[in-house]
Amino acid sequence: MAFGFLAFQLKAQQNDPTDRYFEISKNLEIYANIFKELNQYYVDPIEPGKMVKTGVDAMLNHLDPYTNFITEADVEDYELQTTGKYSGVGIGTSFLNGNLIVTDIIEDGPMSKAGVQIGDIIVSIEGQKITEKNSGSAGMMMRGTPGTSIRIITRHPISGKETQRNITREEIRISSVPFAGLQGANNDIAFVILSQFTPSCSRDLKLALDSLQKVQPHLKAVVLDLRGNPGGLLEEAVNVCNLFLDRGQLVVSTRGKNKEWDKEFNTMGTPWNKEIPVVVLINSSSASASEIVAGTLQDLDRGVVIGTRSFGKGLVQTVRPLGYNTQLKVTTAKYYTPSGRCIQALDYTHRNEDGSVAAVPDSLRKEFKTKGGRVVTDGGGIVPDIIVERETLSPLALTLVGKGYIFDFVTEYYYSHPSIAPASAFMVDEATFQSFKKWLGNKDYSYQSDSELLLAELKATAEKEKYLDELKTELDALSAKLSHNKQQDLEQNKVEVINLLQSEIVNRYYHQRGRILNRLKNEDKDLKTALSLINNTKAYQSELQP
Repeated sequence: MAFGFLAFQLKAQQNDPTDRYFEISKNLEIYANIFKELNQYYVDPIEPGKMVKTGVDAMLNHLDPYTNFITEADVEDYELQTTGKYSGVGIGTSFLNGNLIVTDIIEDGPMSKAGVQIGDIIVSIEGQKITEKNSGSAGMMMRGTPGTSIRIITRHPISGKETQRNITREEIRISSVPFAGLQGANNDIAFVILSQFTPSCSRDLKLALDSLQKVQPHLKAVVLDLRGNPGGLLEEAVNVCNLFLDRGQLVVSTRGKNKEWDKEFNTMGTPWNKEIPVVVLINSSSASASEIVAGTLQDLDRGVVIGTRSFGKGLVQTVRPLGYNTQLKVTTAKYYTPSGRCIQALDYTHRNEDGSVAAVPDSLRKEFKTKGGRVVTDGGGIVPDIIVERETLSPLALTLVGKGYIFDFVTEYYYSHPSIAPASAFMVDEATFQSFKKWLGNKDYSYQSDSELLLAELKATAEKEKYLDELKTELDALSAKLSHNKQQDLEQNKVEVINLLQSEIVNRYYHQRGRILNRLKNEDKDLKTALSLINNTKAYQSELQP
């Protein structure tokens, strides 16, 4: 009896806010004292900003990966993710083979206007030579206030000629709707890509649908592509759903530790079209707000979801100002789709003993019902109504991309071919493929297959356990059988290599829109599945039945 009373008292003290605030105050004082002592007595000078960030990051590592400390230097990157806007010169870069190379360029952006091409090498920025050591800060150097100028020296990848360019920074807005077009045999199906949930993306989506409807007044269906969309603003997810749902419909609810985060979000506007068939495309990189849209339309039997299981991020973040232009992005709630399911895949609250985070096992996923009675589950992303298996790149393809061989070959191709066929019609022919094989020549694109990695592990274990001499003959024979013939590997993975070459070539001439057009015409299995379903009314309706 006495022990039980003491345990009760201890628990009451732990839940007492006064005790909790004392613990916070005590530990903050200890932290400040440690910082002062280090600053005064540590043998070498310390960098206060870097040390504090290291400490804060270590503290936040015990939480989920979405709760982050945003430094003053990181604020612009965060704003790009949430607003789709930044001020800079309009290029993407990658450090490859000892050079900072332009790998993507925004049409009509500052660098494009100055004549910079994909493949050009950035030699220096404001007189500072770019090396591997400082290449990570090159992006920050190129950003700045709109209207300000920056001096950049670039080198032509073929001729080697260096050119100094004075580039005027501009506000760059990355469209949340990078593509909208008509698909299907009769060009009567609207296909729209939504790449992120930034402010006003729902308006941009509606404008895109309106423009397609002007071209084709008798639209048969809408295919909304959310593949690779990492999410963004929850309110915009609600607005996107509102395009296809009537006013007053519950889209998502949030629940947090503090009651202020317990909210319901309903559609408030007039729908764009609440009857037209809708198909939503998702993949493993569709997260957060993308999952709200896919999950809501699925829960309400308003559309069919096609693709692969989504990422599984059911957590809501809020940004809190900390002063000195720094911010804390903190997880404040979990969100729930209309059926009541939370699709968070990883449980960060209950970690394993080693600190790792486990996924919710299939056996513990709870069943919920859609509006029409279909069974859906929580705890692991949105499971599509129709699953299209995703093809992964072969080790050969990953090696060719990773070592820059696809990119470098296409750079030479671009400067030796003044023009190519239209984006939707362009195909890499046999001659180009053979030319690529010859170009590879004696270049090293060796790799280890999964089987070879396992064999190497087996050899290491056998050596450790003193069995290697005994097994050497058999292991060497197996190793010989698994060894690669590089020319043979290229032929075996020919289709995959051609697709990679094709995408990169089209990107040089027609940029993002052309790359999308080419993919849609040639290798988009998800879209082909969606179009086939839409053209079979009974099959579409059947997918929405219990």
